[in-house]
Amino acid sequence: MNDTEAKPKPSHHPAEKKMLVRYGKTSLLGWFTHEEKNMPKALSKVMIKTDRGLEIGEVVGRFCYKAGVFKKSEEAVVDYYGAGIEESPVTIGGRFVRYATDQDLSEEHHINIGAKEELKRCVQFIKELNLPMKLVDIEHIFGGERIIFYFTSETRIDFRQLVKRLAKEFQTRIEMRQVGSRDAAKIAADIEVCGEQCCCQRFLKILKPVNMKMAKLQKATLDPSKISGYCGRLKCCLRYEDHTYRDLVRRLPRKRTRVKTAHGEGIVVDAQILTQLVSIKKDDGTVFAVPVDEIEILQPPQNYPTPEGRDEADETELEDYDEKSDRRQDSDKDIDEEPPREDNPTTQPEQ
Repeated sequence: MNDTEAKPKPSHHPAEKKMLVRYGKTSLLGWFTHEEKNMPKALSKVMIKTDRGLEIGEVVGRFCYKAGVFKKSEEAVVDYYGAGIEESPVTIGGRFVRYATDQDLSEEHHINIGAKEELKRCVQFIKELNLPMKLVDIEHIFGGERIIFYFTSETRIDFRQLVKRLAKEFQTRIEMRQVGSRDAAKIAADIEVCGEQCCCQRFLKILKPVNMKMAKLQKATLDPSKISGYCGRLKCCLRYEDHTYRDLVRRLPRKRTRVKTAHGEGIVVDAQILTQLVSIKKDDGTVFAVPVDEIEILQPPQNYPTPEGRDEADETELEDYDEKSDRRQDSDKDIDEEPPREDNPTTQPEQ
């Protein structure tokens, strides 16, 4: 071979195409490989293969695809959905099988109808075994590989006998998944008192803890029945404006602070967070209100930090609250069991 002979060009391997799909009762997200050239702009149901089996899902970000490729980087999706964080909905994913047909959608409808009877049967077994647990919902994998039962309980449950009965009854793999009250609401909740669908179902990706400090800072009522959501915990919406309230509070002087204004000197007796108005009492007993931008601090109250140290002082004014109690106390626990066979009967598990 002489030097002038053209060298063969390396073969081109196109980048692997992936679509972002939401699936499952808990709204899991995953990347699924496919070979489609164009992605429909309409809301599309797809058949996917995951580690749980054949499932039906929904394409996410249908306007973010060009020539079958998701235009946003995977890093951007990870940043948006909080992958790697506890309770993140992003999973490994799997393989795209096909777009869902009318027959697939009809089959899904029949599966959901049958799931209600399966749920009733499971409730019956729970009563017979006298187990201290409450069923939340059921998820029947489309391909029939397994049935997932979601339940809540205040204690750890030994449900091996329940799993055996269910596996024998439905002749498929049974998975029992224990969830906390907030996750249970995310699965089964519908409409909140505001008239809208529960935020945990509609758009919240990660259920972050909410504490009483947020309610007190926003001057919300402390009646548990009014500030608690469907799950029985503090409403997630208390977090939405918490950072704004804290920024506004840091601008306000503390009570008993001596200040100077255009109307004279006096002592701060009250302040409004949203309006940023400060009530000042003069030495002669006259009380007036001025915007916080029009006052000059002469002397901070004794035993209180200066405005630069407001973060620590704000915390001391609010009641201490254990945030850990608002987190899910019980981690998810899975038990998988294959249906018993005639030639290989299930043996009693070791205690």
